[in-house]
Amino acid sequence: MASAIPSHLQCPRSRARRVEDDYQPPYPAWTTVPDPGLKQAVMGYFGVQSRGAGQAAPARAALTQILALFTGADGPAHVDTAHEIDGQSYDTHLAIAYWADPAQFARWQASPAVADWWESDARLDDGLGYFREILTPRVEHFETLFSAPDRLEGVGILVGNRSAEPIQEHGYWGSMRDRLPVSQTDALAPSGDLSSRPAAGRIRLAGHEHIAVIRSGQDWTDTTGRERDMYLTEMEPILRKGMMFLRDHGRGIGCYANRYAQLIDPAAGPIEKSFGLSFWRSLENMEKWAEFHPTHEAIFGTFMGIVGALDADLKLRLYHEVTVVTPDEQSYEYINCHPQTGLLAAVA
Repeated sequence: MASAIPSHLQCPRSRARRVEDDYQPPYPAWTTVPDPGLKQAVMGYFGVQSRGAGQAAPARAALTQILALFTGADGPAHVDTAHEIDGQSYDTHLAIAYWADPAQFARWQASPAVADWWESDARLDDGLGYFREILTPRVEHFETLFSAPDRLEGVGILVGNRSAEPIQEHGYWGSMRDRLPVSQTDALAPSGDLSSRPAAGRIRLAGHEHIAVIRSGQDWTDTTGRERDMYLTEMEPILRKGMMFLRDHGRGIGCYANRYAQLIDPAAGPIEKSFGLSFWRSLENMEKWAEFHPTHEAIFGTFMGIVGALDADLKLRLYHEVTVVTPDEQSYEYINCHPQTGLLAAVA
């Protein structure tokens, strides 16, 4: 059984794992293994916000424009598109882009085509909201987990290399911390607060030390029969309830923001994949919700009940990517967005 931390990122531990060396996980899971040449990644969440049927076409056109900008020089290595309806009944179209080189991303962002479009006064006047939430974590600061060995998602597609064997550090509370290379020596405690700099319809936020971000996804594309019915009628409603709790009430437990979105094909419509994307004050806050909060207990318990009832290999695929970032690895900007958008709600 492999360690989730590849050999080139291992170092003498000053902080113990939560399990003993002979721990055996209850089921297999896999991670991605970054090439030693990968030092830092970019995870960019680009959003278009609209409300009502009258803005639907302009919002789709704006998403198309963002996707077209990605195809220019220095564009991302992988892009996902998604849609959600937020707690204020606004539509949000998301383009999630991944780069393997922050310098390449910086060139892309500074290119005239991108900079001129983003900085244009038209972004303030076309009736839409826009945001970009950019994370640039060093490779020691993120981890991935997959329930199946043959399909990658998100930053896993960027990394590309999958662990050849199932990994040891999963299936117990606290395992996501143990999978983070930086956690070998760092408690990842938060410090400071979010701060904002409003300027004529544009608001830029500065992040604090060790904000934690998780994208946790479900793929029910291959499910059939009883498994599919159980996921759609039992699992998904409980999952949605938990996601809505984090969206609407999460700040009381340290969750700054949460989105629950479904992937889309811009040309063909929804795909049978969804994910939650949440920003937390700290990894510890995220861990406490996962281990102790009734909403997550219901999610986990329902899933384990489905596993027990089916007693077979599941076709449902689960994955997540967890990132803990320092202030220099974060950038947030919102244009004409309502005050509950993303991290804006945490500084309102």
